[in-house]
Amino acid sequence: MDDLSPSRALPQAQLQIGERFLDQGSAGFYDHVDPATGKVQARVPLAGSAEVEQAVVAAKAGFEIWRKTSPRQRRDLLNRLADLLVANADELVRLSCIENGTALKGAFIGPHLAAAWTRYYAGWADKLTGQVTSSHPTDQFAYTLAEPYGVVGIIITWNGPLISLGMKVAPALAAGNSVVVKPSEMTPYAAGLFGKLVLEAGIPPGVVNILPGGAEAGEALVTHPDVLKISFTGGPVSARKIQQSSAALLKPLVFELGGKSANLLFADADLDRAVENAVMFSIGMMSGQGCAFPTRLLVERSVYDDVVARVEARVRQLVVGDPLDPDVDVGPVVNQAACQRIMAMVEKAKASGECRLVIGGERAGADLVGADRADGFYVTPTVFADVKPDSELAQQEVFGPVLCITPFDAEEEAVAIANATEYGLAAYIQTKNLNRALRLSTELRAGTVCINGAMQIQPESPFGGERLSGHGREGGREGLEEFLRIKTVSIANANG
Repeated sequence: MDDLSPSRALPQAQLQIGERFLDQGSAGFYDHVDPATGKVQARVPLAGSAEVEQAVVAAKAGFEIWRKTSPRQRRDLLNRLADLLVANADELVRLSCIENGTALKGAFIGPHLAAAWTRYYAGWADKLTGQVTSSHPTDQFAYTLAEPYGVVGIIITWNGPLISLGMKVAPALAAGNSVVVKPSEMTPYAAGLFGKLVLEAGIPPGVVNILPGGAEAGEALVTHPDVLKISFTGGPVSARKIQQSSAALLKPLVFELGGKSANLLFADADLDRAVENAVMFSIGMMSGQGCAFPTRLLVERSVYDDVVARVEARVRQLVVGDPLDPDVDVGPVVNQAACQRIMAMVEKAKASGECRLVIGGERAGADLVGADRADGFYVTPTVFADVKPDSELAQQEVFGPVLCITPFDAEEEAVAIANATEYGLAAYIQTKNLNRALRLSTELRAGTVCINGAMQIQPESPFGGERLSGHGREGGREGLEEFLRIKTVSIANANG
């Protein structure tokens, strides 16, 4: 392995079971490749079924302590965790940039969002109540209790592990559950530090367990009879496997999956603002590797040529390079497989006759990113125009720095194009006509509709999708209720 400069050095990745930290697991090791250089820089121990079993045992013991911890104390400990996430933000950001290639400009928000979600759900910890469901004049009195499930399995994806931890772990803990978290083997480092901060905050050992791993660990977690619910962020292919594996136990599931979100841009919109958001939140942010990004830009025909020209000009200004460089807008994609998959879709689109390449469409070389990063997994920011709505490029999730643009003539056509995919995570409307925006927001088939802006995932707002984009919600009271079960207690008159 190459020598590492201090700025790119990674800590030893470990498995966390209770308060034990293991340098190896039963599923072997994964070679972590720096996305910016294409070179192996560390070995990641992989959890197998043996470590999942140990972690579930630890989580069951932790749950018995945590469920009996007073709501006020749970609130205070979660707030302490949020403080530690902010205090360690610089290191968490650095680890995020190195492990998945997210540019510093985008990565800085991760620990602060995770802290915000943790604080929000800390505030719910001492406010969980039931309700009276029957009383006089019946001869019974009944009320409900909102109770935790117990051990919850949490499987997070590689593109935003810190944000996923905040969205999932914080409400699960606020509700009184314990968790076994499986980060992707590609991105174990920020999650590993998160686990250590949980213990530093004073949350009892076993309440949070962190097991980086691959398919074996995921299967063991999903099928374990003592794991009573699964919350998963990832793609539809993996979600189907999880659903099949959990079917025998009828295990409840939360799925936050992919998207192919449409961005409807009308002629009366603020074009400068709309183009900036369209470019930065489909190409710039996380190199386009985001589930809710507006990757399909639908433009009213009267301003179509103008918008395409504006998009091209803005994309030419994007800086591609080292994700740790504060001037860089677009870093690499996560690994070689992702790079090859994205380029295969780009090449197919170029040859299809179903669109027109405006800019990009190549793998970035040394002339763009520097000789020391020539083997990194860089895709040039890419824009296709005149994209046919039923083409593969418009229908399939690219998950890379690729934006496709399609014209429309009328509102009805725009809505029809927007809804004509199997996904339903997010949609966007850019217009100064409030009546139109409100009207169309009810017609777009998506879990979230953003008007005159970009996606702002907030702790107090439910987030989730429909169809291939999943089911269940994260955020708000709805996100908390995903981790609660309702019990009814009925009391009859003992005296007859």
